[in-house]
Formats: sequence, structure tokens, C-alpha cells
Amino acid sequence: MILAAGLSPAWQQIFAFERFETGEVNRAAEARTCASGKVINVGRALFQLGVESRTLAVVGGRAGQGIRDEFAASNIPATWIETDVPTRSCTTILDRSNGITTEIVENALSIGFDVLDRFAAAFMAHATSADIVVITGSNPPGTPATFHRNLLRAAPSRCILDIRGDELLAALETRPFVVKPNRDELAATLGRDLSGDDDLLRAMRELNARGAEWAVVTDGSGPVWMTSADATIRFQPPAVDVVNPIGCGDCLAAGMAWGVSQGRAPAEWLRIGIAAAADNAAQLLPARLDRDRVAEFVRILQSEKRTPEFSRILLPPTELRVE
Repeated sequence: MILAAGLSPAWQQIFAFERFETGEVNRAAEARTCASGKVINVGRALFQLGVESRTLAVVGGRAGQGIRDEFAASNIPATWIETDVPTRSCTTILDRSNGITTEIVENALSIGFDVLDRFAAAFMAHATSADIVVITGSNPPGTPATFHRNLLRAAPSRCILDIRGDELLAALETRPFVVKPNRDELAATLGRDLSGDDDLLRAMRELNARGAEWAVVTDGSGPVWMTSADATIRFQPPAVDVVNPIGCGDCLAAGMAWGVSQGRAPAEWLRIGIAAAADNAAQLLPARLDRDRVAEFVRILQSEKRTPEFSRILLPPTELRVE
């Protein structure tokens, strides 16, 4: 079983425009709403892939009830930690004339230590029977930076972490199986520019040196990099006609977790993750994956000379500095 856990889901509004102009009245060509946020996207993606899984999240208010209703209607296994604090709402604006996506994010509100305690208790109850745990999403204000670290200290499962900032740095001491920030998130976490590939690889190996068995970094449609203490893997994602890129990183995390649960080799589970992200990008609503489409993207990645690029560690260990 795979557990997807997170503190900050969202109710998502998606507006698609033939052309969007700031400062003008814009009428949407299409408008949809759905449950979303990183933990919700991971949970739904795992369910769509046919994986035995459970989603654990904190929900409240009308938006939280909407999330619960949607999961119930789809029979997606979930445990909800209820709170009086309303779940946030976020808005995606898709401009079809130029392919630009604009995301308007409402920050989560503080949920209180009693809610965090109930979440931690539910996490431990489910993590004991989980093969893999995916912890994902930002923390509400007031959540200790050590919250995820403390959960993982007592969790026997392999963990995929899609978090950033001080929360990520604190959790590294638990030696997580995979950490998966995107390039901008990793740059902000370490407080330095990572626009060059050498700088990026140095930063990823810093994560490895601090405890991550594997570090995976995405960069939109650019290459996906993965490092361990002694190996580097680089994949170029397949080209797709992008409909909505929101949730691609979440689907990549779900796909990787699925591959890991099957005992696949690192290059193979990374390939599955990239294929899941590619399928997500071609859909309007996030995480509506299809196993057959994902399998086809995997075949594309396996063909056309898209084999992964492997190398031994590019920087001698003596050049790694953990600050």
C-alpha cells in the first residue's frame, strides 16, 4: 500500500480562455472545479493507476467538503482530518493563445497543534502498513519545520518527499529514499542560483550527502535529473501538446512510487514517473491518469534513443560542501 500524506490540499478552479488579457473583462471558454493540491493530486493519480493506496489530508469548510465528496464519488480510499479552518481555494488560468498558465494560489491558514497531533496519529496508524509513503505539499503557517522529520523518524516505510525549504532540510537526517523538489524550489531551499547544470548537480549531491538516497529534480519541460551518491541519471521528457501543466510534479511522484512498489530499477521507476507527468500535462483536470496512456509514454521513453544518460559522480566527494 502507498500512503499519500499532506497538510494543504486545495479546491481548484480552472478557467481556460481562447485569449486572456490582463486589465480586461475575460470570458472563459471553459470552466471546471475539482479537488486538487499536491497531496490530492498524488492520491488521485495513484488511484487512477490502479495502485492500492490511501490519501491522508486535512480538510475543512465548504472546499474541504467538496474534496471529500469528490473522493467519495470516485471511491478513492482516504482518511480526512477535519478542522474548522477552511481549506484554501486556488485558481488556474489557461491562455490557449500562447500556452501560458497562470496559477493564483491562496495560502493555507494555520490549522493548530491539535489538528497536527491528529494528523500525526493517523499518519503513524497508516504508515505502519504502507510500503511507501509520499509526503507532499507546503506546511500551513505555524507548523514546526521539524514536523515531517518527526513523523519519518517513526515511520518504517520508504519515503518520497516532495517538500521544500527548512522542512526538507530538517527531514534529510531521516535518510529519505527520494526527495523531489523542482529546480526553483531547490534553489530557494539552498539559497543560491542553480541555473547552470553543474550548480544543479552540485546541489543535488549535497542533498545526497545530507541523507537523501536519491534526489530527483524537475524543470518544467526540461530534463529531469536524478542523483545518488555515485550515479547520475538524466531523462528528457517526451513532447506533448500541453493542456494544463498543473499537477505534473505530483503525478511524477505518484508514478515513481508505483514503480518503486513494483521493485523496478531506479531508471525504470523514474521513467514511469515522467510518463505519468506527460499524461497529466495533456489533460485539463489534474491527475486524471490512464494506465494505458502512461504505458504508451513509457514505450516512447524507451524508444527513439531515449535511453537514460548514466555517469559516475561528476564531482569528487571532497568537493561536496554541506553548509
